[in-house]
Amino acid sequence: MKLLITGICGFVGSSLAEGLLERREGLSILGIDNLMRPGSELNRARLREAGVALTHGDIRMPSDFESLPAVDWVIDAAANPSVLAGLQTGFSSRQLIEHNLGSVVNVLEYCKIHRAGLLLMSTSRVYSIPALTSLPLNSNGDAFCLDEMAPLPAGVSGRGIGVDFSTRAPISLYGSTKLAAEALALEYGDAFGFPVWINRCGVLAGAGQFGTPDQGVFSYWIHAHARRRPLRFIGFDGTGKQTRDVFHPRDLTVLADAQMNCGRPNGQRVYCAGGGRANAISLRQLTAWCDGRFGPHAPTADTRPRTYDIPWVVMDSSDVERDFAWRLEFPLENILEEIAQHAERNPDWLERSTA
Repeated sequence: MKLLITGICGFVGSSLAEGLLERREGLSILGIDNLMRPGSELNRARLREAGVALTHGDIRMPSDFESLPAVDWVIDAAANPSVLAGLQTGFSSRQLIEHNLGSVVNVLEYCKIHRAGLLLMSTSRVYSIPALTSLPLNSNGDAFCLDEMAPLPAGVSGRGIGVDFSTRAPISLYGSTKLAAEALALEYGDAFGFPVWINRCGVLAGAGQFGTPDQGVFSYWIHAHARRRPLRFIGFDGTGKQTRDVFHPRDLTVLADAQMNCGRPNGQRVYCAGGGRANAISLRQLTAWCDGRFGPHAPTADTRPRTYDIPWVVMDSSDVERDFAWRLEFPLENILEEIAQHAERNPDWLERSTA
């Protein structure tokens, strides 16, 4: 099988490439990346050693696809993954749309020409911010959790957020580009007869992730704690109770492999994938874990709310468990310890993340 991965030198793209090469006999991987992100060159060298054919190109440019050979499947893992993208100095809203939506059109045209299947890596941030902030929550002292005794809206249960939860705006500029990309992918697949799978992923984390405060937050938090960098509990009364579920990219690899093996022509195409309740953790709980691992280091409280922040998101992966026999293999403790060991081996990682 021949596979093209866009954004292959990023954390998710490189992890998928390495994991799939380990799982599949005879797999040939071609990758394309514009190498914008700090750390991309490190992943590029490692991927070349693994036998991946790499192209330095920008998928925003249709001409950069012209020299790419035909493949059987495409995994689109290229995006600016920050929910604050488009609001920050140095990266405009127009650039966000070009990176996260305009580029997808070029990917879809490539799939149409070569009749290649598509796996689109989407996000939990396609969901309505007002709907998320209105969920009934309890505080267990260290984290927000869903109040399962209260009436719950469609698409949410004790297992978490499912595909039917509200996507009504506002969902953030970032989320809107990903939701629009989902719609385009489904329409192209239906119109031109190639398979499409869409995975709305929870927070992915693991060793080697280049974390910053607004993306890769779990990696950033552990590295910053180990280095005694300033940390802040932002918003939510400065308590650090905001909670997300975490999963490892190797678990996403297992799902991607199963989806590319699936010959089902019809039925559900959009799925949620994440760590679920078992892998959910708040920033306060993460800080306590880091205190035990590295010694005490207290964040400061910043009570000012930040645009697009939400108190609780846990993904319900019931559908992928049912349809692809998917089960998490990396528990939360293993993910955190993997990052912690990486932080100890690479004390300059935060500097390299922001180069």
